[in-house]
Amino acid sequence: MLRLPLLVAGAVMVAGNALAGPSASAEPELTLPPIPAVPGLPIPSLPTDLLAPKFTGAPAPEQPIAHPAIPQNPWLAPDGNNSMHNDAYASDAYRVSGPLGQHLKVSSASYGIRECATIAFDSHGRIVGLCGGLEGFGMMVIDPVTLKPISELRTSARNLLTSANPFTDICGGTYFFLDGDDIVYPTTAKKTVLKIAVGADGTLVKQHEWSLAAYVAADDCLIATMPDWSGRLWFFTQQGTIGTLDRDSGEVRFTRLPAGEEVTNSVATDETGGMYVVSTHALYRLDAAADGTPEVTWREAYDRGTRLKPGNLSQGSGTTPTLLGDRWVAINDNADPQTNVLVYDRRKGASQRLHCTQPVLANNAGTTDNSLVAAGSSFIVENNYGYGGPTSTILGKTSTPGLARVMVDGDGCHVAWTSNEIAPSSVAKASLGNGLLYAYTKPRTGLLGNSLDAWYFTAIDIRTGKTVWSRLTGTGIQWNNHYAAIYLGPDGTAYIATLAGLVRIQDS
Repeated sequence: MLRLPLLVAGAVMVAGNALAGPSASAEPELTLPPIPAVPGLPIPSLPTDLLAPKFTGAPAPEQPIAHPAIPQNPWLAPDGNNSMHNDAYASDAYRVSGPLGQHLKVSSASYGIRECATIAFDSHGRIVGLCGGLEGFGMMVIDPVTLKPISELRTSARNLLTSANPFTDICGGTYFFLDGDDIVYPTTAKKTVLKIAVGADGTLVKQHEWSLAAYVAADDCLIATMPDWSGRLWFFTQQGTIGTLDRDSGEVRFTRLPAGEEVTNSVATDETGGMYVVSTHALYRLDAAADGTPEVTWREAYDRGTRLKPGNLSQGSGTTPTLLGDRWVAINDNADPQTNVLVYDRRKGASQRLHCTQPVLANNAGTTDNSLVAAGSSFIVENNYGYGGPTSTILGKTSTPGLARVMVDGDGCHVAWTSNEIAPSSVAKASLGNGLLYAYTKPRTGLLGNSLDAWYFTAIDIRTGKTVWSRLTGTGIQWNNHYAAIYLGPDGTAYIATLAGLVRIQDS
């Protein structure tokens, strides 16, 4: 499709069909599977649940946080319901008020050894999840109260003999989006994008499948899709192929990032036509040309550090670009000895692109592989340093503490607070409706001290950084969320996926 090579900030962007690059797979490693779960039953509990504090802290009052308006992308379901990161801005913030800690009721359901890491909510309030296990990936529609599956449709099979480690493999089963007509668009391991309708009765029906195999290298894979404000479906591959798909004509236009740059996170888009993606080397804004061809509007290289830190899936930023207001876009870098939150002016005509660089988290022990959270005039980052998969949080082990809130204004940025909570791999979420940040934590606590593997749903005051309360979900590896996000349903109920199923948390 494309054209001549494009010079971008001294780097060459190659366009065309002859694709090549580093392997999209990693060498498998030995990992301990979760305790076997039986579909239709709760996630298995352990006797050690009785040794962990069930609830600490006290219920919180509602203290809403003012936040710049987030425009509704017309090609997505209502904000808060459409994707892993909530909206086109990837804000990870909800307008609805989540649990306040009032007599919290926790329930769960197991679906075998499968994790529904990415979920959305359809027009009937039902959970629509992309769930992955050792066998592959599938879409599920789940009752939001009982957590019982309503329907299921397989989207991708996994070849355990040739595929990457299933605990780190992000090909064909990580991100999808839901539109306002209850249509979901997941990618597959076959290098296709599916169009799947969620019926009024909750059934799943495949309506169309677009193959992108001609534009994706044999050793590459699709990572994410997102519609821009014009309705074009953008797709992104791990080795840096970026394209647009006209869903009516099937026409594809694409370009490639410089050789060696990989994409391992989701993307954001705004109403001006910008599509924002971070590679392992740089943050990009791309806009579509008149014929749909992705073109680089600007490129900002960042310090990707000298190593792959424990807690990251790649050497580089672990964040999806997060937009704030009509001006800012932020990521973290991978600098040594201390990682930074980087805030850029995303506008096309900005005279100065990098607005501020704010060091965060611990020296030589700080990184994140999850999106920043936008709340008010700030970005919140959590520390994932030391999380290397399910075995890194068993037998009393856990990751490095740390969350931080970075305030942004016209003059720069500064750290408002830090927290010592330990959130090994949660995609934290903010409730703008009550002023709480929710994280999924694994502290060093309990009657058995460091040997108690207790997991908690934790609420932090966004204004002060103080932990308000924590509620135990369970003890044992089966309660590990393993990079799954926290979600708030339309009524404010909280959900988090684990290696063995789905957990529901609600005030009673």
